[in-house]
Amino acid sequence: MAKKGKGNRVQVILECTEQRESGVPGISRYITTKNKKNTSERMELKKYNPFLKKYTVHKEIK
Repeated sequence: MAKKGKGNRVQVILECTEQRESGVPGISRYITTKNKKNTSERMELKKYNPFLKKYTVHKEIK
């Protein structure tokens, strides 16, 4: 019998919101996974932005 995959875990892309608004060139993006069953809404994490050289809020994009 075949083993099931990871199930409800899906890959999501997080993009910096502060950089998009400021107009600084470049895009800070991170790829991570989340459990769709437990976290149905969009994720928001504080991650490091190398272009702005500080920690900023990164939101999930489609």
